[in-house]
Amino acid sequence: MPRRQGQEGPPRSGPDRRAGDGGGRPAVDGTAGAGDPGDDREGAQAGSPVARPLAWPAPGAGPVVLPSLLSADFARLAEQVRAAEAAGAAGLHLDVMDGHFVPNLTFGPPIIAAVRRLTSLPLDVHLMVERPEALLPAVAEAGADVVTVHVEATPHVHRALQMIRALGCRAGVALNPGTPATAVEPLLAEVDLVLVMSVNPGFAGQAFLPLALDKLRALRAMLPAAGPRPWLEVDGGIDPKTAPLAAAAGADLLVAGSAVFNQRAPVEANLARLRQAVATSASTRP
Repeated sequence: MPRRQGQEGPPRSGPDRRAGDGGGRPAVDGTAGAGDPGDDREGAQAGSPVARPLAWPAPGAGPVVLPSLLSADFARLAEQVRAAEAAGAAGLHLDVMDGHFVPNLTFGPPIIAAVRRLTSLPLDVHLMVERPEALLPAVAEAGADVVTVHVEATPHVHRALQMIRALGCRAGVALNPGTPATAVEPLLAEVDLVLVMSVNPGFAGQAFLPLALDKLRALRAMLPAAGPRPWLEVDGGIDPKTAPLAAAAGADLLVAGSAVFNQRAPVEANLARLRQAVATSASTRP
C-alpha cells in the first residue's frame, strides 16, 4: 500500500519535504512503521519521493481512532494537538473545505503546515474541494502524509491520485453518502485509503448515517482477503455508540471529532472511551 521504497527517476523540483527542515514533514529513516504493510500497489510513479512510514495497523488488523481537528478549539489548536498526541492518537485528520464542494469554509495549507510543526503524528488530509488538483502541491508541501480527494469533486480523479503519489503522499479517495461503493471499485488497486462519509460533509457534530455501514461492508467485500489492500476509513458522527458498529462493518480508521474535542472531558479521557467501546464490542462479538 504505501509506496515502494527505492524507486528512482528524475529529481523533482523544490525542497525535499523528507528533509525535516520544519517546512514539511519530519525526516524519515526509510523503515516501515508498525503495521505499515509496505507498498505493492500500482500508481506510484518512477521518481516519486518515498512516502513517510505510518505507524498504523495493517488494514484488517484492528481499528484506530484519528481525532478530527475540525472539532478542535481553534483558539487552543496547539494545546489540543499536543493533547491528542500525548493521549496516543495514531494521527490527526484535517478537513479542508472550500465553500463550494461543501457549504463550509475551513482552513488550508498554512494551518496544515502549522500543525506539522507541532507534531510528528501522521496528518490525514481530507480535501472537500472542487477540482483538488490545483491544491495538491501546496498540501503536500505543507506536510500531509495522506491526501484524500472526493470521487465526486473532479472528472479526473485517477489523475489526482497519481499526482498525490508523485508528491510523496499516500492517496485516498472519498465517497459522499449518496455515492455507491461501486464508484471507486476501478480505483481500489491504486489507492492507499478509501474514506466513507457517514454524514453529509461540511459541518462537524452531525448524526451518523447508518447507510455507511452497508457501504463499508460492500467495499470490504470488493477487497482481497489477503495481501495489500487500502485502509477503510469512516468519517462523521463517530462516537462510543457508532464506533463499534463501523469497526464491525470493516472500518480500519475511525475519524472522530466532537467525541474527542468537547467540553465534557479531556481529550485523553475521550479517546480512551472510544477505544474501550471498540475493544469491548470486539471482545463480545460472535
